[in-house]
Amino acid sequence: MGPASGSVTARYLVYFQYLGTDFNGVAAVRGSQRAVGVLNYLEEAAKRLNSVVPVRFTISSRTDAGVHALSNAAHLDVQRRSGQPPFSPEVLAEALNAHVRHPAIRVLQAFRVPSDFHARHAATSRTYLYRLVTGCHRPDQLSVFERNRCWPLRADCLDVDAMQEAAQHLLGTHDFRAFQSAGSPTTSSVRTLRRASVSPDPGSPFVLAQEKRLHFWNLEFESRSFLYRQVRRMTAVLVAVGLGALRPAQVKVILESRDPLGRHQARVAPAHGLFLKSVLYENLGGNPACVQQESQGPGGRETPD
Repeated sequence: MGPASGSVTARYLVYFQYLGTDFNGVAAVRGSQRAVGVLNYLEEAAKRLNSVVPVRFTISSRTDAGVHALSNAAHLDVQRRSGQPPFSPEVLAEALNAHVRHPAIRVLQAFRVPSDFHARHAATSRTYLYRLVTGCHRPDQLSVFERNRCWPLRADCLDVDAMQEAAQHLLGTHDFRAFQSAGSPTTSSVRTLRRASVSPDPGSPFVLAQEKRLHFWNLEFESRSFLYRQVRRMTAVLVAVGLGALRPAQVKVILESRDPLGRHQARVAPAHGLFLKSVLYENLGGNPACVQQESQGPGGRETPD
């Protein structure tokens, strides 16, 4: 009998956040001494769980180098030795936070889920937030606390009404090939964009009163899934509308062209303004507290899907 005989494997859904500035994306980077992903640190921390089988994180959503996450998600399996009960979700989250060796990574919560749960395939909604700031004529005019967390624009204002009108052309089910960067492994570029909004941000708490020339703006996009760099390309086009370089109706023309190499749609907004805001699952809710209540039965045991 092998060493794993009689051991119990438990699957967990983990929510975690990170500032992406120091990372080559969220995915673990193998065989490189210079590039490193967020999961390199999380998997290193997971070694302290002493799982019989090494722990690997299966992420819900890949994010590029420099992109941040307010809340990403991943599932992982922990196989404890015979006679040892599964970790409680609370202990698992505490252990990961205690051993993760980078200050820009934090585990939010962990939950027990069924053994066939898949963090990527089971996700029903993903929301991305893109942050803009206008009135920033030089890089040194932006607060040091906001650098690498928004896209500073030299323009003093944006035509937000025009941007909102343009965003309406993107809503619904379309072939978004015009907003897809090369390198995507997907076989279809058809996606359904459920929400696209442009709104003023009440203001950064890191901007001083005398810096009133700076105005912050939020763009939010929700879909079940997105194409590679789709959000950053759509953001660049909407910013072009806001700056007067494009008319709102031209966004529909770009979308229907299915041409990713056009003058405007080939532009990609900087990675450092993008945040993965949330990942939702059916029957699990959007609030992590809901996950715990709905994925566990009496006594904290799993309930089937």
